Amino acid sequence: MKLKNLYTNYVKNNLFMKMILMFALITTVTLVTFSYFMFNVMSGSIVRNELENQKKAMESVNSYMNRKYEAVETIMLDVYRNASLSLHLAYFLQHPFEDFMKYQLDQYADDTSGYLPRGLDYFQSKLDSDVDIENLLLYSSEKQFLFAYRQDKVNRLIDTNASRSYIPDSMALASAIASVPSPWVRHAIDQYDPRLYSIRVPVTDKNTLKNLGQLLVYYNSDGVQKALESYDGQLKGYILVLGPQGEVLFDSSGQYYGARYPYADKIDSLFNMEMLDQESYVTTLTQNQAGYLVVGVAPKAEIAEAYRGLRNTIILISAICIILVLLVPTLVVSNYAKRTNKIIRFMRKVESGDLSARIQDDKGDELGQISRSFNDMLGELTRHIDRVYKAEIQQKHTELSALQARVNPHFLYNTLEVIRMRAVSQGAKDVGEMIYSLSVLFKSFVQPKGENTLKDELETSRLYLELFRIRYKDKLSYEIHCDKQLERTKVMRMALQPLIENYVVHGLQPHRTDNHIQIHVSQSEGRIRIEVKDNGKGIEPERLNSIRQSLDAQEENGESFGLRSVHERLKLLYGSEFGIQITSTQDAGTTVVLEFPEKEDMQHV
Repeated sequence: MKLKNLYTNYVKNNLFMKMILMFALITTVTLVTFSYFMFNVMSGSIVRNELENQKKAMESVNSYMNRKYEAVETIMLDVYRNASLSLHLAYFLQHPFEDFMKYQLDQYADDTSGYLPRGLDYFQSKLDSDVDIENLLLYSSEKQFLFAYRQDKVNRLIDTNASRSYIPDSMALASAIASVPSPWVRHAIDQYDPRLYSIRVPVTDKNTLKNLGQLLVYYNSDGVQKALESYDGQLKGYILVLGPQGEVLFDSSGQYYGARYPYADKIDSLFNMEMLDQESYVTTLTQNQAGYLVVGVAPKAEIAEAYRGLRNTIILISAICIILVLLVPTLVVSNYAKRTNKIIRFMRKVESGDLSARIQDDKGDELGQISRSFNDMLGELTRHIDRVYKAEIQQKHTELSALQARVNPHFLYNTLEVIRMRAVSQGAKDVGEMIYSLSVLFKSFVQPKGENTLKDELETSRLYLELFRIRYKDKLSYEIHCDKQLERTKVMRMALQPLIENYVVHGLQPHRTDNHIQIHVSQSEGRIRIEVKDNGKGIEPERLNSIRQSLDAQEENGESFGLRSVHERLKLLYGSEFGIQITSTQDAGTTVVLEFPEKEDMQHV
């Protein structure tokens, strides 16, 4: 109950409190919405920048890996270009090592050019020239042996016969150019460093195109890590290089070496949001020739750290703006509320009868103007009461006395009826008819019905015309034409009588016996048209222009009162597009047309 009273007193019946609350709501929603969209735009820009930075790092990794792949391809191309070296390598891969050594000695003894490559020392030189190479392996698929080169260690010839090793099977099944080293090869060469990846190229006889074996180069992934040194402190998440089966060739985080990447099956697009160990942005780059995939994984939570400070700043600024925007208008509105309440208190004093109350507010704004106007109104009201009101009361008493002294209309009806009966008894039938018409007309004017129809209005016009027909001894004739379906149409009172009276007073010529007036009612396009046409004197052109101007004059000039009354009432009741139209030809007659809507509801005035 107490809360309801507080709401009623301070909110429901308090306009200024409603204004403050509405302004507070609109301002808060606007600022919060703007801050939200601004945060989304700026955070989205930060996310795009972070992902773009990661993509550049991925491109750097891809470029490094591609250079290593091209370096291995170049090794074999150089071998194929050097006929002697190509011949030595082909002989080496197709014969036992003892036969190869013997062949090499024979070649050296028969050479007279003074230059002969020292067997397979070419591959040793490639190993020595690239510190990223851990092992360089030559595998013979025909003789099933490995010749292994190692950094700072003695080269070894390893027998990989299928009866004692799975190496021949793994070499035969291997199809990827870039992959992790085979565990069987690792065991055979005593190489267990998990941070290695392998680049494999086939070795063929360039004359017969027969596959002789494979060249395997094991690179240390620390070289890939060096390619990311320029991004230290800038990179969010981690970067992977995956083989065709999802095996990890490189991992900048160091946690997935030696195993298949557990989320490899979820990486199926160039850019996507995936749920890995946590919700993360995933970006990929594919190397089609070598067959590896560079993957950038940026956890959403880690990216969010980049714009957390931005979020806090936006929240702080928005809160300060909301407080300032609400505080200043609240103080201003509160001041206006005090002044408005002061005006209300003084108005209540006046309402209780204290006309001496005055509001003290000298400011020039709207409330100050209201206060001064209120004071002026009270002063004028006091003077008006003293000067006018008492005189008006006396005038009303006088008018009331005059009204009470008026003759009862019923007495007049009875009197006219007595006179009519007297005229009939004396043989003056025409006088009796005139008195009867006058009595009916007077009764219709003084005691009108609730609604006035076109039939009533035409009957009133007929009685009026009949009165004058008798007066002028049949020198006046009239016609009234109206469709039965239109007789129940509502029309304003006294619409035709002033027009007929105007003709009788100004247009009828007593010396003529063919005075004639015609009233014709028609319907067209939802309007009722009444045309009153006579064959009277007509109107002079100058006088006709004067009458037309007086109809639309703003101030009454005393001319054509009856016509002006009908014209103005038509406009008031039905709209400015309606009224009367007058056309006249001197000595030929006058036509007055009035129109009103057929189905318009009319309120009688």
